[in-house]
Amino acid sequence: MFNKQRYKLLVATISLIIVFPVNAQQISFTDSWTLLQKKNNSIAAERANVERYQQLQKASESLNYPSVTLGANYTRLDDDITLSGDQLSEHLDTSGLSVEGGETLMGLLPVRSTMAEKDMFNSSIRAIWPIYTGGRISAAQSYASGKADEAIARLKMETQVRYQDLSKYYFSVVLAKQVLRTRQSVEKGLTQHRDFALKLEQQGQIAKVERLQAQASLAKAVVDRKKSQRDVDIATSALTEILNQKDKVIPQSTLFINRSLPSLAAFTEQTLATYPGLDILNAKDKQAESSVKAEKGKYYPEVYLYGDYVLYEDDSLTSEVTPDWFIGVGISVPLFENTGRSHTIQAAHSAVLQVRHLRQQAKQDLTVLVEKIYFGAQQAIEEVQGLDSSLALAVENLKLRKKAFNQGLSTSLDVIDAELYLASIKTQQQVASFNYIIALTKLLALSSDMSAFTQYESSSFQPGKSEDK
Repeated sequence: MFNKQRYKLLVATISLIIVFPVNAQQISFTDSWTLLQKKNNSIAAERANVERYQQLQKASESLNYPSVTLGANYTRLDDDITLSGDQLSEHLDTSGLSVEGGETLMGLLPVRSTMAEKDMFNSSIRAIWPIYTGGRISAAQSYASGKADEAIARLKMETQVRYQDLSKYYFSVVLAKQVLRTRQSVEKGLTQHRDFALKLEQQGQIAKVERLQAQASLAKAVVDRKKSQRDVDIATSALTEILNQKDKVIPQSTLFINRSLPSLAAFTEQTLATYPGLDILNAKDKQAESSVKAEKGKYYPEVYLYGDYVLYEDDSLTSEVTPDWFIGVGISVPLFENTGRSHTIQAAHSAVLQVRHLRQQAKQDLTVLVEKIYFGAQQAIEEVQGLDSSLALAVENLKLRKKAFNQGLSTSLDVIDAELYLASIKTQQQVASFNYIIALTKLLALSSDMSAFTQYESSSFQPGKSEDK
């Protein structure tokens, strides 16, 4: 018979599920890396820094062009500028000049004429075009290019750092969940053992102390399982935060190892060829060389074109006799200046040497670092593979101990030790796999080959399993 009330309850439940989905999202490591590159504030800040210095580099290109300014001047003098006939006659050759009646020309000029009033206003367009600066313009442009290159390299380095951070956060969650499952398995096994011990005690086949040992071990297993659960919650929260997500992020990828790695030489060569830290030093070297050229340029003359065109001027005699425009060529030769040119050039040379020594040291340090991480990854592979036989032994030993205990041939402590030993082998193998992935992602980051992670993941196998994925 159709139950109308139950039908309404079912519809309401489905509606709630649709409206309020579970606040969690599963995501693979590759997808989480794509997400982090979009959401991470540090990477976004470095991108903004790149944009900043690229714009400054484009701005330096304008140094090749003339500067044109529109200017206006208002000047107030203490008095009008006047010129008397006597002042003019002193600078003129008036011999032979006469007018009718024998009077000289000067005698006919006004006694005083106003050349300009004391309130003066004019405006004009001025242009200056440097055509030779001793290489200072090209040095400034090269320096700006070096700063842009440095910003790009810093973005790449920040990206690599965040990639390594993500791998730690992401696979810490995966490891914590694996350990939790191991703890849950231990708790389940010890619960069964406690139940068997209780029955055997009731039947008088074992002493009370055997049952108490089983019960105490189970209580500790419960505590360990709860601690592992908290570890999962903390690691998941951290991963969700680093990905800048509101909903809880659940890793989809698993722990794995590869049977082998490319040669150490391949990782080293790729790292030395692409590591952005070296690109930063290369950019610093470019900037230092540009500073040397700029300082040397102070010894050379500066040649420039200049011009001026009058837009507005007062209605005065001075304005009438002044030309409306003029152009010319100028040269400026430095004879003596107070900036200590020779010492600044030496300082710039020292900066070049400093950067080059740092680059050589960085190459040595990178070689050692890659070698250390590579051998750490190799050791993790060997540890995971070497623990397979121990894992098989632990599984078989636990079976035998349980069977012997049920038959009264083994103690409760033997079963507990076997259960905990199996858990320790599993955990050790999981930790080794985690260490391998962390080492692998470091190698991929240092060699600027993060996109190759999916290839390693697809050709891998999980700890405790000999078959390929």
